Amino acid sequence: MTENILEIKDLVVHYETDDGVVYAVNGISLAIGKGQTLGLVGETGAGKTTTALSILNLVPNPPGVIKSGEILLDNINMLSLPARELQNVRGKDVAMIFQDPMTALNPVMTIGEQIAESVMLHHKDFSKEDCIERAKEMLRQVGIDDSRAADYPHQLSGGMRQRVVIAIALACNPKLLIADEPTTALDVTIQAQVLALMKQLKQEFNTVMLLITHDLGVVAEVCDEVAVMYAGHIVEKGSAYDVFNHTLHPYTEGLFNSLPNLRERGEELVPIKGMMPDPMQLPTGCVFAPRCPYVMDKCRLGQPELKDHGQSHFVACIAYDSEDFKLRRNS
Repeated sequence: MTENILEIKDLVVHYETDDGVVYAVNGISLAIGKGQTLGLVGETGAGKTTTALSILNLVPNPPGVIKSGEILLDNINMLSLPARELQNVRGKDVAMIFQDPMTALNPVMTIGEQIAESVMLHHKDFSKEDCIERAKEMLRQVGIDDSRAADYPHQLSGGMRQRVVIAIALACNPKLLIADEPTTALDVTIQAQVLALMKQLKQEFNTVMLLITHDLGVVAEVCDEVAVMYAGHIVEKGSAYDVFNHTLHPYTEGLFNSLPNLRERGEELVPIKGMMPDPMQLPTGCVFAPRCPYVMDKCRLGQPELKDHGQSHFVACIAYDSEDFKLRRNS
């Protein structure tokens, strides 16, 4: 059995505002084993980034409140660590790549100084020269000539800035790398280069990765496991092969149906009808019921739990207990 580096158990996160409570994450459970990459997929507002910030215990408070749950990073509960110990863990044991590299980097520091700063914080025994040399080594690792260490972020292209952010994240060889839509701001050619780089460095540094994205093509390229998130709930999870080839949940099916098919160029896209619900006013019953083409009366009675439907492929859909539902989907 694969040893888990990250385990999230029944995580609940709310944002308590003057206008009401935002139910951002509603009892999700995830695990990532050694050497694996998990893709967390879903529309904007599904709760993916809040989940990532919870792992680092960085949910802004107020208004964010981690109501309950457990987050274990290599068997250490991140939610119970005191602030000083959390500072030692962030950047060293777990690091994050943010989706906008320009806002993630300090505009008044050179890129070499920013990488060296991360090393200096977590390796007190390193001299300043050692940290600078480590920074240059990391730049070479991500395909940037170390002579650019004296450059400022505005002197680099978007793709190079993203590589610098990756270099900072990996400088201390973390156990877990969280990548929050790392290719969103990049063009397709640079996306492919960055993804290939992340796969290569993940293997070299023996790091597990949580990849947050809404791009199923990126998931197919990089991930071993997939969890599909909707309105703060995990509605389907399993191996990438199973989720892509034996799709179970109607929401996941809708995501695939809305993708263009290169083999059927004249085929019309089939979007998911409606909008994601307001997280302040989630529907009773299954959160996807208002948009589901297979909805039945009993779907509105309660949010279904994730159930194993064979070979560790889980789905949260009460309709799978109905033979009528299976016949309608296969017709």
